[in-house]
Amino acid sequence: MAASTDVVIIGAGVVGAACAFYCSKAGLDVTIVERGPIGGGTTASCEGNILLSDKEPGPELDLALLSSRLWTEIAEEIGAHRLEYQRKGGVVVATSESTATALRGFAAHQRHAGIESVDLSLDDLIELEPNVTRAAAGGAFYPQDSQIQPMLATAQIIRHVRRTGARVITGTSVTGFARGRDGAITAVRTDSTTQPTIPARWVINAAGTWAGQIADMAGAPIPVLPRRGFILVTEPLPEVVHHKVYTAEYVANVASSDAGLETSVVVEGTRAGSVLIGASRERVGFDRTMSLPVVRKLAAQAVEVFPFLADVTLLRTYLGFRPYCPDHLPVIGNDPRAPGLIQATGHEGAGIGLSAGTGLLISQIIIGASTAIDLQPFRPHRFEEVAAR
Repeated sequence: MAASTDVVIIGAGVVGAACAFYCSKAGLDVTIVERGPIGGGTTASCEGNILLSDKEPGPELDLALLSSRLWTEIAEEIGAHRLEYQRKGGVVVATSESTATALRGFAAHQRHAGIESVDLSLDDLIELEPNVTRAAAGGAFYPQDSQIQPMLATAQIIRHVRRTGARVITGTSVTGFARGRDGAITAVRTDSTTQPTIPARWVINAAGTWAGQIADMAGAPIPVLPRRGFILVTEPLPEVVHHKVYTAEYVANVASSDAGLETSVVVEGTRAGSVLIGASRERVGFDRTMSLPVVRKLAAQAVEVFPFLADVTLLRTYLGFRPYCPDHLPVIGNDPRAPGLIQATGHEGAGIGLSAGTGLLISQIIIGASTAIDLQPFRPHRFEEVAAR
């Protein structure tokens, strides 16, 4: 049996890393258990967005505003260059006059909730993004939007917490839980021959798209489903895209519950020079089949926004699975169905941006502090409450 620890975190993606960061800061003894490599799940298959611009006023925006501030602090502590943290701002492109009118109304609504935004004419848009299509009808600029390199940032955060005493066990799967007489979880069981049982006061389920399987083992099911998405990567280029750029339709697609394919273009440059192109969404289970029609559709939409991309070589594509919940809110907090278990999943495509706030909130739960925002909307058992009505 391994030595006892205060907290076992299941999952070494960006959410698990953020939980480890803030739990360690709170003086807790932390052990991370990951079945694969660090950052090898959903974190390895995303763009690194830390967005406010795509959030409507409500609980998710409250979490996003908290996280945006915390990411700035994490970058200051660890080093922005080590995370490839860039507060480059986001540009939303309206492709028609009707879309531009709707976008202005949406941006005004967001400003009342604390988001900085500036309405853009076509001339303003071209000044910010000289290579954008001249067929656009205007747009909006969101200076608070930022990004990181997700795998790099996750690895650097975990490296940082290791220095403060956290333990990281990779290549090890969780197989179940031990419970005390009162039903509370007292230990995590694994498939490791050297550490088959890890006693802990708290267990954090940060297993991303696979968190539903962990929750089932604990007898506390949550409806986390995989939502597949593709990203295209171009050849290295000079700086041709200056901000995070996406069309206004992206916001509607993020909020949609449709199981079918949806695409709305998101384009951004990277420090290495390549341009990343997303984003697609579809619920097809864990099917990892490459879909050429989806790739073609994303490429065509990108060319509509940035015509120069028609002459750029596409180097590769990759796909991943976002942890989707039916109400589009993450699952964060104590799970009363399994005392000792804290859920931290269901962030869908916003996991990078929302991870810092999630980590802080969970550390506050464990030490008994007041939480920075209200956790009621994110409670893990809310789906059972709805079903029981």
